Amino acid sequence: MAHVASTQAQVRQQHYSVPQPMPWPIMGSTSLFLMALGAAFVFNDMRAGWVSIAAGFVLLLYMMVRWFGEVIRESEGGRYGRWEDVSFRWGMSFFIFSEVMFFGAFFGALFWARVYSVPDLATLESQALLWSGFSAHWPSAGPGFAEQFSPMSAWGIPALNTLLLLSSGVTVTFAHWNLIANQRGKLLLWLAATVALGVTFICFQAYEYIHAYHELNLKLSTGVYGSTFFMLTGFHGFHVTLGAIMLTVIWFRCLKGHFKPDHHFAFEGVAWYWHFVDVVWLGLFIFVYWL
Repeated sequence: MAHVASTQAQVRQQHYSVPQPMPWPIMGSTSLFLMALGAAFVFNDMRAGWVSIAAGFVLLLYMMVRWFGEVIRESEGGRYGRWEDVSFRWGMSFFIFSEVMFFGAFFGALFWARVYSVPDLATLESQALLWSGFSAHWPSAGPGFAEQFSPMSAWGIPALNTLLLLSSGVTVTFAHWNLIANQRGKLLLWLAATVALGVTFICFQAYEYIHAYHELNLKLSTGVYGSTFFMLTGFHGFHVTLGAIMLTVIWFRCLKGHFKPDHHFAFEGVAWYWHFVDVVWLGLFIFVYWL
């Protein structure tokens, strides 16, 4: 019986690569906690929060380099097959689903503020008890906010950024097609174009933030409009930054000859993530900038 059990274990090992225990998951959780804690301190005007954010970011960067490096070495060493590929696809699917729920919470907050909170505070009953003279209009910082601000227009940089991200979705798809066709030159060209479009998007968004703060008096502290605007667009910009970094890593891996036409889930996973970022931006452009 012991011999049979040992044989079965060996067969399972041949089908599925089981990694050794590693510290990277707990290290990643710790880094995210440090950054969240630091952000809470910063929001309460405690400068020490920046130290926590910086420490969490450095720890996260170290964890990603080490963990992803191990995965790359295992993949290029031939340890991953069909079973691992299915596992990775499910893992990436659940991760993107969690990201959908993450942004869904912020879109839900925006919906509740626009459809319920602001109109309710403008009713006669609310005005008599709480905020006299408050009118139900959007964009609105909410009652009790005295400073004047200008909302962000949809036409201009936001529309240009929409064109950039939609174009990047096309270029990354072309890159994928050329990877399947094993045309390395075109693969590198289209992938580089995708990274360039993503970086250009980030630069335009940084300029937009500077314009909002200094010329529109639109800040994170500008009531409910400012908080929902910057939380949604800011987290999206963070995701675009991560996506551009991941695409850059994939570009260098392609340059080194990694991936095969029938074995390249790392490329596909990043492409899924990039398409998700594109879809989220469309929602932002419509519901945050346009309507």
